[in-house]
Amino acid sequence: METEAIIETARKWIGTPYVHQASVKGAGCDCLGLLRGVFRELCGEEAETPPPYSPDWAEATGAETLYSAMLRHLDEIEAPALRPGDIALFRMAPRSPAKHCGIVGEQDGRLTLIHARQNKQVSEEIFSAFWQRKLAFAFRM
Repeated sequence: METEAIIETARKWIGTPYVHQASVKGAGCDCLGLLRGVFRELCGEEAETPPPYSPDWAEATGAETLYSAMLRHLDEIEAPALRPGDIALFRMAPRSPAKHCGIVGEQDGRLTLIHARQNKQVSEEIFSAFWQRKLAFAFRM
């Protein structure tokens, strides 16, 4: 899949409010909903429909559920190979399952992260040292 198409599609979601478990551009999405929506727009259909999940699903189960789902549909790559258009998966707390994801972009030669965060809207920000430290897995469409 073309890098430019992935990033351009993801950027069209910027400003979409955070809504847990939603995936509707302009109306609401969470981080997984953003990824699902971009995938739908580019591939024409949903990769798979996720079951209902609570905001604390990762902490409650302790399982690498999101990682396992991504392995079913994307190609895992080494984190240092991350480039624009790739999918980044983050561990938000040490020793906890990875539960946040975003799409890697680029502005002015610097990597960025397009993602939806709780109580915020979809945005694009620099792929800072904060995010680099939390990076757990990387995937390519």
